[in-house]
Amino acid sequence: MKAFNRILVTAALPYANGPVHIGHLAGCYLPSDIFVRFQRAKKADIKFVCGSDEHGVPITIRAMKEGVTPQQVVDKYHTVIKESLADMGISFDIFSRTSNQTHHETASDFFTKLYNKGLFEEKLTEQFFDEKTNTFLADRYITGTCPVCSNPNAYGDQCERCGSSLSPEQLINPRSTLSDAVPVKKQTKHWYFPLQQYEPWLKEWIIEGHKEWKNNVYGQCKSWLDSGLQSRAMTRDSNWGIKVPLPDAEGKVLYVWFDAPIGYISATKELTPDWADYWCKDDTRLVHFIGKDNIVFHCIIFPAMLKAHGGFVLPDNVPANEFLNIESEKVSTSRNWAVWVHDYIKDFPDQQDVLRYVLCANAPETKDNDFTWKEFQDRNNSELVSIFGNFVNRTFVLMHKLCNGKVPVLHADVTDEKETQLVSEFAATAAKVDQLLEQYKFRDALFEVIDLARKGNKFMQDREPWILARKLAEQPELQKQIDNCLHVCLQLTANLAILINPFLPFTAKKMLHMMKVVEKMLDWENAGKAKLLSVGYSLRAPELLFRKIDDAEITAQVEKLRAG
Repeated sequence: MKAFNRILVTAALPYANGPVHIGHLAGCYLPSDIFVRFQRAKKADIKFVCGSDEHGVPITIRAMKEGVTPQQVVDKYHTVIKESLADMGISFDIFSRTSNQTHHETASDFFTKLYNKGLFEEKLTEQFFDEKTNTFLADRYITGTCPVCSNPNAYGDQCERCGSSLSPEQLINPRSTLSDAVPVKKQTKHWYFPLQQYEPWLKEWIIEGHKEWKNNVYGQCKSWLDSGLQSRAMTRDSNWGIKVPLPDAEGKVLYVWFDAPIGYISATKELTPDWADYWCKDDTRLVHFIGKDNIVFHCIIFPAMLKAHGGFVLPDNVPANEFLNIESEKVSTSRNWAVWVHDYIKDFPDQQDVLRYVLCANAPETKDNDFTWKEFQDRNNSELVSIFGNFVNRTFVLMHKLCNGKVPVLHADVTDEKETQLVSEFAATAAKVDQLLEQYKFRDALFEVIDLARKGNKFMQDREPWILARKLAEQPELQKQIDNCLHVCLQLTANLAILINPFLPFTAKKMLHMMKVVEKMLDWENAGKAKLLSVGYSLRAPELLFRKIDDAEITAQVEKLRAG
């Protein structure tokens, strides 16, 4: 395995024409944050970059419908998105935006470098044109019937019903989204990137060189490559976006999928003067977290662009997730069939970790998964409250009641095999969680942590220190067994705080407060240790980590969703 000296993590740039929903969170923002928090705990040299994607046709369409400028649209949603993700604890080192000057310069320079190398093909083609509005109709300016699934409202670049990637010419009965007029064909010039020239290299790099990638990612890449790649236009007819830096390109901008991934580079430039260390040194581990609809752009188009430019590292992994459906239906922003992050924060204040937990436990890592409010309630009540929270709470309550609120001594003369076995689980679980997180298996890693809490509950239930306490008057020697039980459970609690921190950072912080320890205890090197809390140390009174969610709250959320 290749040795890396630094890590650069990117999360897909959210599109600034609307707020973010829980499908976005589950798709890339939560898994990337878990991975980054884990690596930070391991003291890795790591940067976590993201930002809003602020160009492209949907933004101009929304601006026209709302009677505002595209800049007003992106300013509004950049703020909404940034605040929503911050509220959920997504801990970017920078959240930039593609309307920034640094990005415009970086994307223009990138295009110019490829142009000066003679890599673009200039083509005169006929494209659909709306005579009513005097506008070329690229991508989402045009709709029609999908030739694959007969969806009457497919876009000129993609059918959202069946997921097929389309071109406007493939649509049946095309019409303009601006005026509903039937478009005509008109000649226009664009600059095409010859993807087919990079097909042999991409096959070697992905098919032979990255067999460890997730099956869904590897399979989609193989399908694209087996079908054969074609030149792809990297410019569009529009006045909103990054101007094509050529003298004969009036009214042309860079294609949003040319400019958006370069946003990772420009965001890193804004973050640190040492940006080139993260983009140009081959001992950098570059990881792109995305949803499955962006696989082709991050695994084929952007790497080919980087290869063509030269001097940049290529992604080591692209752990894309599948889609998260809501109550058995696909998310639809037009029908308001979504759970919006800013609404969740309002409806469930201070319960970010409940959503983080449920979305990770039910993450669409290998296939589309379904979010239901009933499962949200069940996982909270039966796993967070009854297993994890219950164990921590009982441990602290009993420690205050039976050990004067201090970490008791571990008495070697009464230590038995079950105690030793449970203590050995600390390091074993830490090792498993470490391995799973390095492999981007976030669900499995989370379940290992919960299973450790479950083992703690069983150990305490078997020991019944509250029963032993009733016999102390006649058998004072039983205090040693009580001490041992609670000593082990407290050290287990400290381990749980370390292990749960990448997943549930707000909860880990509460646990630190209860244990009266500094944040440094969460360093990953401490995971698995059996003596994290000193004997005789006074701990604070317990505070409930989670609360039960009742049926009325869930009914209200389902009704709100169905109301649209």
